[in-house]
Amino acid sequence: MLRRLLRRVIRSAKLLNIDTPIVGDLMATVRDAMGPSYPELVSDFDRINRIAVAEETAFNRTLASGSRLFDEVAGTTKAKGATVVSGSDAFTLHDTYGFPIELTLEMAAESGLRVDEAGFRELMAEQRRRAKADAAARKHAHTDLTAYRELVDAGPTEFTGFDELASEARILGIFVDGKRVPVVAHGSEGQAANGDRVELVLDRTPLYAESGGQIADEGTISGTGSGGSARAAVTDVQKIAKTLWVHRVNVESGEFVEGDTVIAAVDPGWRRGATQGHSGTHMVHAALRQVLGPNAVQAGSLNRPGYLRFDFSWQGPLTEDQRTHIEEVTNEAVQADFEVHTFTEQLEKAKAMGAMALFGESYPDEVRVVEIGGPFSLELCGGTHVESSAQIGPVTILGESSIGSGVRRVEAYVGLDSFRHLAKERALMAGLASSLKVPSDEVPTRVANLVDRLKAAEKELERVRLANARAAAVNAAAGAERIGNVRVVAQRISGGITSADLRSLVGDIRGRLGSDPAVIALIAEGENDSVPYAVAANPAAQDLGIRANELIKPLAAAVDGRGGGKADLAQGSGKKPAGIDAALDAVRSEIAAIARVG
Repeated sequence: MLRRLLRRVIRSAKLLNIDTPIVGDLMATVRDAMGPSYPELVSDFDRINRIAVAEETAFNRTLASGSRLFDEVAGTTKAKGATVVSGSDAFTLHDTYGFPIELTLEMAAESGLRVDEAGFRELMAEQRRRAKADAAARKHAHTDLTAYRELVDAGPTEFTGFDELASEARILGIFVDGKRVPVVAHGSEGQAANGDRVELVLDRTPLYAESGGQIADEGTISGTGSGGSARAAVTDVQKIAKTLWVHRVNVESGEFVEGDTVIAAVDPGWRRGATQGHSGTHMVHAALRQVLGPNAVQAGSLNRPGYLRFDFSWQGPLTEDQRTHIEEVTNEAVQADFEVHTFTEQLEKAKAMGAMALFGESYPDEVRVVEIGGPFSLELCGGTHVESSAQIGPVTILGESSIGSGVRRVEAYVGLDSFRHLAKERALMAGLASSLKVPSDEVPTRVANLVDRLKAAEKELERVRLANARAAAVNAAAGAERIGNVRVVAQRISGGITSADLRSLVGDIRGRLGSDPAVIALIAEGENDSVPYAVAANPAAQDLGIRANELIKPLAAAVDGRGGGKADLAQGSGKKPAGIDAALDAVRSEIAAIARVG
């Protein structure tokens, strides 16, 4: 509301042919008139005045361009004999040029026209729907990117990070949650609060914006300008329209005002790690092609301090020998201390030199080429790199996996992270050697022997369990109970046997009970509270109307399970061991009811 009021004041001044800034003088008048009732106008006047003056400057630019465009729209509308500015025209004024709908309505009324507000609102709603659908794919999911249009049109951000880690810069724009504001402060009501997304756009910066697989630099933006001393931590840097660097920050102290001069600085440790990761990616790429051949084509990459991943086209997993060879070639090139040379060249000439380009990526006519060790690695790349390959440090490949049909991924640590990983692995190996009481180089053999022995022991245990279960089955057949004229074995079996073994036992007992009507119901106590069970009915029992697939229903209900089968054999599994006794009783009751009928 205050912004709308301020904008109406600014436009009214223009209608009175006042072309010089007036808000500063008006704010002083407001302070004098309303200060007694609102003391904060006096105590915080300097900051309030800066915000108002910055808003006047920004809105005057919008008003100048938007008024011309509105006059064109109004003229075209009248020329058609119409009296309504279309919703589409109003939307274009707002969406593309930042012209507020309230101002369009006001100016239309002054021109004897109306505005199709319903059409405008529908287009706004459609834009929001599109933005919501696209949110997952965009780094600036909640930002109206047209807010940056003026800055994009003003020209690209100058990137200074190839030559320096700190640069003096001017704040071109400030955004809080996607809305442009003239000033942002730490902890001030109405300004950046916890959780707000604050973005600063500078005319130049040494902070690398995420691109080409390299994540953004971290660092700081600080200064002592019209807003006093201020500092912000840079947590991310993204590109808008490929030319505008947007710094996502946490304001830690002070306030930033549009137009202020600041110092943007990269965290040296972060940049060192980032260059190691990016140059390491080039080294791994070159080693992959040397070991696997030219068909190993890059399909993507990601590098951050201490870590890299590289995706490439390849059918099937790498062998252990191939992986080891790639790691060796990479580290040999690192140890060779190759010079890293960067230069710009015409795209076609760079390709003719053999520079690798990412398939499907669009490149400008003039490209940046990164050369490591002459013929070893030559790639088109806009990222930051070490000065010589030895600065990368050791490269340790962590693993290799499939991420899609015909695409593999290699992951690796570089530099100190590689060393820390190797130290951790060494400590782990030393611990295993101590526990196994063998030298480190004998650990793999000893572990393999232990695994073989464990498998043999598990197999023997399974054999003993099954033998015991079969012995119990023999005893069960001998001691079968009678329900009517049906011989019945309904028992709980000790755990540790599989469903297949249980089915085999049921068949074994059924064979031992001869030709008299017989029913067998066995329930085992499985692992993790599972309750496998099986029910069998021989032909004589089926002649009496007793069917296994019917008997299993009350059994399954008692143990909270499911199952099915045929008249002669049915099986299933439950998850309620406490219901086993009730399940066996349910089977007996069902047989008794049928046997009496029979």
